[in-house]
Amino acid sequence: MRAACRPGPWKRGPVLATTAMLLGLLMLLHAEITDLGGLGSLVETFLPWFGLLVPLLLVGALWRRSASAVVALLLPGLVWLDLFGGLLGGTSHQGADLTVVSHNVGAGNPDPAGAARALAASGADALALVEITPQAGATYAKELAQRYPHHTVRGTVGLWSKLPLSDTRTVDVAMQGMAGPLARHLSAEERKPTPRALRTTVTTDHGPIAVYVAHLGSVRLMPRGGYRTEQRDAGAKALGKAVAAERNERVVLLGDLNGTMDDRAFAGLTSRLRSVQQAAGDGFGFSWPAAFPVARIDQILVRGLEPESSWVLPATGSDHLPVAAGISW
Repeated sequence: MRAACRPGPWKRGPVLATTAMLLGLLMLLHAEITDLGGLGSLVETFLPWFGLLVPLLLVGALWRRSASAVVALLLPGLVWLDLFGGLLGGTSHQGADLTVVSHNVGAGNPDPAGAARALAASGADALALVEITPQAGATYAKELAQRYPHHTVRGTVGLWSKLPLSDTRTVDVAMQGMAGPLARHLSAEERKPTPRALRTTVTTDHGPIAVYVAHLGSVRLMPRGGYRTEQRDAGAKALGKAVAAERNERVVLLGDLNGTMDDRAFAGLTSRLRSVQQAAGDGFGFSWPAAFPVARIDQILVRGLEPESSWVLPATGSDHLPVAAGISW
């Protein structure tokens, strides 16, 4: 009688089945989530990690012998594969015409000279560095001078190149004043608004490339204020306008954008540029924090160039990992 009264496999685990359906809808409709308090941006930043809930729910469904929960898990499983499954296979190609590296070197990096040598050893044709302090700037210039005879710095961002640079100018990314880890190493005068993005032209045998280097505002998870992204979002919008107005067909954007390319704040950039990691990277290419990376907020985006490969370089003493990419004409 007890066995006869037990619910069948299709009636067991209603909570598990409902949770699975809600998880699938959350990933499928993430763009519709309100951004009040930065909620939508927060969800999109860690969107790949929601996939870990699928095997956990599956274990629960099998333990409860719930057929309905197992079937319901098809929705989040298929949605996750549609969003991120392409990153699981090998999409990189051997060979590239140019190799570029982007790195937030860290204002508190205890060994800027060692970081510079490690980056130079990558063999990249161009190095984009952000969060350069006045104290460390001379060190980077000295250590990179031999391999990178051309360089330009605006405020806290710079580009070192084996190829000639010209037409460099500052790009306004709507910063209201210095904040974040860099500010702790600056005086009150130095914490005033300072350039955090530049645009320059790299001259190659195949024609000029417009290169942007940017460090957008930090985001903050505040107990009462929620996920604060206003300054970052304003910078992303300003940077998107600059790229939209760029006349050069070939564009490369490098830097710490303090957000993933799944974040709606970067729609103005992702509609015009391709992420090399998403197009030709193996895996997710997480770059922050260096000790245990959970998100890729350091980006390399291109237009008019072909992504060939994308990878993450070893730690340098910064709280970010360097990211590299191979691109071709």
